[in-house]
Amino acid sequence: MSHGLDELVIEGSTRQRLSPVLKKILIANRGEIAVRVIRAAREMGIATVAVYSELDRNALHVRLADEAYALGGQTAAESYLNTEAILKAITDSGADAVHPGYGFFSENPDFARAITAMGVAFIGPPPEAIDEMGDKVSSRKAALRGGAPIVPGTTEFVTSEREISDFGNEHGWPLAIKAAFGGGGRGMKVVQSADEVQAAMDSAQREAKSFFGRDEIYIERYLTWPRHIEVQLVGDQHGNVVWISTRDCSAQRRHQKLIEEAPAPGLPPGVEEAMGAAAVKAAKAVGYYNAGTVEFIFQDGNFFFLEMNTRLQVEHPVTEVITGIDLVEWQIRVASGEKLPMTQKEVLAARRGHAIEIRINAENPAGGKFLPSPGPITKLVAPDGFGVRFDAGYESGDEISQYYDNLVGKVIVWGRDRDVAIARAIRALKEMVVEGIATTIPADIAILEHPDFAAVTHSTKWVEEVLDLSHIGTAPITPAGDNDEPLVQRTTTVEVNGRRFDVKLWVPESAGVASPSAKAKKPTRSAAAAGGAGGGSGKVSVPMQGTIVKVLVEVGQTVEAGQSVVVLEAMKMENQIEADKSGVVKAINVKTGDTVGAGDVVVIIE
Repeated sequence: MSHGLDELVIEGSTRQRLSPVLKKILIANRGEIAVRVIRAAREMGIATVAVYSELDRNALHVRLADEAYALGGQTAAESYLNTEAILKAITDSGADAVHPGYGFFSENPDFARAITAMGVAFIGPPPEAIDEMGDKVSSRKAALRGGAPIVPGTTEFVTSEREISDFGNEHGWPLAIKAAFGGGGRGMKVVQSADEVQAAMDSAQREAKSFFGRDEIYIERYLTWPRHIEVQLVGDQHGNVVWISTRDCSAQRRHQKLIEEAPAPGLPPGVEEAMGAAAVKAAKAVGYYNAGTVEFIFQDGNFFFLEMNTRLQVEHPVTEVITGIDLVEWQIRVASGEKLPMTQKEVLAARRGHAIEIRINAENPAGGKFLPSPGPITKLVAPDGFGVRFDAGYESGDEISQYYDNLVGKVIVWGRDRDVAIARAIRALKEMVVEGIATTIPADIAILEHPDFAAVTHSTKWVEEVLDLSHIGTAPITPAGDNDEPLVQRTTTVEVNGRRFDVKLWVPESAGVASPSAKAKKPTRSAAAAGGAGGGSGKVSVPMQGTIVKVLVEVGQTVEAGQSVVVLEAMKMENQIEADKSGVVKAINVKTGDTVGAGDVVVIIE
């Protein structure tokens, strides 16, 4: 059957091609997701606008967008969480839509309302749905109304250490303290006893405030050996909602995902369909439209509603490659007022094969520590071949900042079945080259090659409690070399009234005009600097650059080896820096708010 140019075929569904109502989209985000949205919009003939912090002036998403506007500042709070600066960029650019990506303002109903109040389309769900489902506490209430079982926990925010301790003493330990307006494991802390509650509560609230701009928390029972299963759905503004696929996201460390796959393997007959139906029912109950994900915990044949993420997920590509559906395109079309292009039956009929996504994070997994590894990427070569896709926010020469999330990119593979997908993923990771920073690739390979992963007997706790990463050493950091290639065409960047322009110049080879991708050379970290804190010398150093968020000891205080002395935040993660020997604190060289570099001595113990 042939179709005219005025028709579009999507996996067996024919519909009239509609020119998108939206003409210019501002992406209120950075990194890999900003690049992903820019590419989808460009394929649809839609102009794109990037925004950027001072540190991201020459970032890949800025280089790819049609226009770019400066937000100022370095940290997320100063830039990508600066509402006034983003609203100004929307006005200045004339954008008629905003895509929030994930993280930052993606689940902030006040931001969505501010966008729509300007007459600008928000490429996401209605603010009312974010209010109810973006808040993990009210979403639990909504799940109960819809008849979905929930993990035992609170259905109100908790505000004191006493509330948490009382719940744990009554219902049992361990408990998970979780950010009510967060996701991705940010602002989540597990406590084993009442003695740990106050410190964990403070840490969870700091992380939640830093990453999501809000610090409300709630608690729930922490299950012993669960799998993390989620359902991708999309709804339109005409009341239609379809669920597209399940995903298994159980391979995690620090409650943050490392590897995801679709569809979720090893589920008993009927469970996937029951999860999908429950997810659609929950979405319809709150008038949900656009892309969203309902997350479940699965254990011993039973599933429990966990939360709903009212945004696109990092792991959305695995759903795309088994269905042929471009979820970002669907988001844009739904925001334009179009109906969903496929029915539930058509979506399920389009699925084929198995997909796996591996997150490539700037972390050093040596010894299972997964320490952040910010710095310049001196070389990045993506894997290729049949069934391999690479979504990234960086290229060779770009730099991973301590102030933002540490996701470098994602390797996504498709296979005709799960065994083929696993083999292809291992092959692709062994081909990939990343130099200048440490990455999670060695740990990812160890997961994929393990028989527990093949047998689907792993859980959300498996990486930290079972997987042996003792054989993984500290990856050598390759310093940036001089570029010997002569250039006669140079590019520089200028800003006019806060708008960014790239300008090409033909100059002599010796001229000092820098390319946007050229980076100032910084001292590189030695292998020893990434390893630990002083080797028993009493000079406690930090293994990475970051910000001191809390000092836990005082001068004159007696400490034990292994006791935490300061809390260091790097790449939106809090890290406990421990004493390397027992003794008395002689000096403290930092205070809360100080920025430190890898190898800096923060505490001296005698």
